[in-house]
Amino acid sequence: MSQSLTQLLLTYLPLIVFIGVAAVIGLALLVVAFVVAYRQPDPEKLSAYECGFNAFDDARMKFDIRYYLVAILFIIFDLEVSFLFPWATALGRLGQFGFWSMMVFLAVLTVGFIYEWKKGALEWD
Repeated sequence: MSQSLTQLLLTYLPLIVFIGVAAVIGLALLVVAFVVAYRQPDPEKLSAYECGFNAFDDARMKFDIRYYLVAILFIIFDLEVSFLFPWATALGRLGQFGFWSMMVFLAVLTVGFIYEWKKGALEWD
């Protein structure tokens, strides 16, 4: 029993070493960032900035939604590419169901892209 347990632990040794090295590198980068960081930021760095426009007081104030449309457009293409690569490699094993499932997925993405196009998110003024 102890022989098989030792053999099992030896098979996981490279994984444990990899996790240990990754943790050491991550902690070292965090420590170096705090040690070397510039401690006197300028007022521009300390100003509130979010979503591509200056902050405002009234929550009911109208603002430009182009930032959100561009973010949606990025998500559409990001999802499309990230799901197409594994699908393309496994297409031979997925069969008809896998093919039509991806076609439905691409149709949903195309509807989102057409919405973006109609809203004018692709026009840079």
